[in-house]
Amino acid sequence: FESLQVNSKKFVVLGTGGTIAGRASQAGDNIGYKAGEVGVDQLLVGIPVPAGVSLQAEQVAQIDSKDMSHAVWQSLLSRVAHHLAKADVDGILITHGTDTLEETAIFLQLALASSGLLSKPVVLTCAMRPATALVPDGPQNMQDALAVLQNLAIGGTSPANMPCSCLQVMAVCAGSVHGAMDVQKLHPYRTDAFSSGDSGPLGFVEEGAVRWVRSTAFNWPSRHIPWTEFAINSIVNTVWPRVDIIMSHAGVVGRMIDLLLADKDLASGHALQGLVIAGTGNGTIHESLEAAIGRAQAAGVDVVRASRCAQGQIVSKAGDGLTDSEGLSPVKARIALQLKLMHRR
Repeated sequence: FESLQVNSKKFVVLGTGGTIAGRASQAGDNIGYKAGEVGVDQLLVGIPVPAGVSLQAEQVAQIDSKDMSHAVWQSLLSRVAHHLAKADVDGILITHGTDTLEETAIFLQLALASSGLLSKPVVLTCAMRPATALVPDGPQNMQDALAVLQNLAIGGTSPANMPCSCLQVMAVCAGSVHGAMDVQKLHPYRTDAFSSGDSGPLGFVEEGAVRWVRSTAFNWPSRHIPWTEFAINSIVNTVWPRVDIIMSHAGVVGRMIDLLLADKDLASGHALQGLVIAGTGNGTIHESLEAAIGRAQAAGVDVVRASRCAQGQIVSKAGDGLTDSEGLSPVKARIALQLKLMHRR
């Protein structure tokens, strides 16, 4: 699918599957559908294209995003970087499933920010209802995402008017625009399933007009992630380091960590190299895990603590023995730690 207009802004639409491309046997079924059935070119049929905009579609994957893999991420990153490097491309729209959208968003953010390619916008969108629903939400989300791309491509600015070398990767859903660092799926079936927690959305799309309420600049000075030093080729052409997540909870046992350490198959990339602890409250960790964490660190495993709380971030204090995730959720902290470990190689 491609629509061409003279002197237009050009956006590339990359399809990866998800509920937005889902198909059910009955139109009233919003649960018993199969994700990733409808091609991205079909999703664009009937979507109003803003004046002065041309679209080019490409299918990168057709999966249920619950099954997202490093291989799909590597392919997606490669195609995003390829198109962003073109002078005639002004932005990227990615159609994605909701289950792992927040993980893909932060992966692209950290990987692309290092390359300087995020001077152009990258926006993910999704749906909570399949394409065959009686009232699908995907078409409106796609139209809103195109409005955000157009706004940024023609020089739309955030309220702080901050000069920046790169934008945030964004996610557009149910009229809200979220940044990659903050976005999180909080509800299993509502159409407004996403939140940015304490930070709040970057903006809103209202009848095709974008209203920014926060800066769109990516400004995240990290203590433990050298995100400005990644090379895309080193991410695309590599075996990803294994990083697992352990949740601290009542009755948890440290043997869980010891079992993870016992897997020594380094040749296949399956040996444990990093560990994220999803702590209670302010990153607190059950005493039953503490000794096992020490054994993991002694074995050379990088350990980061996050909070299992859906909002807020850990407030560190002097003497804390573990690096905190700087507000990243456990699943996002895992991806950041994987990239850090790849950088060390």
